Amino acid sequence: MTYDIVIVGGGMAGQAFALSMAKTDYKIAIIEPHSPNPTLNKDFHSRVSAITPSSEQLLKDINAWDLIKRKHAFSHTQVWDQNSHGALDFHAHDENLPHLGHIIENDAIQSALFEALEKTDVEFVSAKLESIEKTTAGYQLQLNNKQALDCQLLIGADGARSNVRSLANIGFSENNYQQKAIICNVKSTQSFNSTTWQRFLSDSIVALLPLGENQASIVWSADNDLADELISLDKLAFAKRLSAAVEYRFGEFKVLSDIQAFPLIERSANEYVKENLALIGDAAHNIHPLAGQGINLGFSDVRELSKQLEDNNKILGDYLTLRKYARARRLDNELMAKTMTGLNWVYKENNEPLRWLRGFGMNIINENPQLKSFLQKHALGNS
Repeated sequence: MTYDIVIVGGGMAGQAFALSMAKTDYKIAIIEPHSPNPTLNKDFHSRVSAITPSSEQLLKDINAWDLIKRKHAFSHTQVWDQNSHGALDFHAHDENLPHLGHIIENDAIQSALFEALEKTDVEFVSAKLESIEKTTAGYQLQLNNKQALDCQLLIGADGARSNVRSLANIGFSENNYQQKAIICNVKSTQSFNSTTWQRFLSDSIVALLPLGENQASIVWSADNDLADELISLDKLAFAKRLSAAVEYRFGEFKVLSDIQAFPLIERSANEYVKENLALIGDAAHNIHPLAGQGINLGFSDVRELSKQLEDNNKILGDYLTLRKYARARRLDNELMAKTMTGLNWVYKENNEPLRWLRGFGMNIINENPQLKSFLQKHALGNS
């Protein structure tokens, strides 16, 4: 079977890219061994993303936004530090916006993308990629169902442990933070006030991402030893520990879901592109979840690569065209990754001079409208 574009990976980035290219005459296939259409249960899923206005616009442009079943807008972000008097307070009205973003379950986004793709000619192939071979026209792919596919452009959208990246012999740099992110959903006795909250503790960072007035998804990033201790607690003990960690600002918590943890590792591909091949999303870059920017960077990849491929007079898979995408995205992705690494380090260090400087710096930013606006626009995807 021959296609113009084959996308390996049917997650959010892969499906969004397929939708963005579906308006062209290209014949497109997505290879995904698991169901690309997750079932939405009555209860919220604990894997969520903070979708920026920039990502919201992309999802509107590809006709997926209105299909998202559950989304909770937030207009306010507050950050406070245990070890200093520093605080940051971002509000939508500072940028004349109706909101700063939406907290949305990853499954809800993926389900909406799949529903939109059902109205297109994009094909899904339920199989695993086993090997790739460079041809004069592009790539030939061998799948574990004995099927062979040929394409002009191969897209690796298959996550942080990308098989496409490995098979294409693209190396990557890695920074293991020796931390885990603990996630679960909680219910509070006091409202979250349509605000995302983040508290920097001596030994960890807690983020509260509201899914409703009294429900939120939490991401608690901690060094491995502390993380292992926290996930060994039962739900009642964990809820008490979490309530204390955020100074009972939301009253008492109740854990509504399983408590899960995953390792925090930053990865960056040495190359985003080769002739007839491009990496997008976590296959190209995987960052610390401190600011919730992971999938937003992936959606920015989708927008930029689609823009570079819009001219049908160009040869699909042309290396110079793909290089324009790589140059446009690498700086932004690496700047965000290094910023997250730097912030993680700054808030882990608790000697007195650095604590004072940290709090002083936070307050300077908070009281300087121009600097505050610059940081907020970058976080909103307007870099």
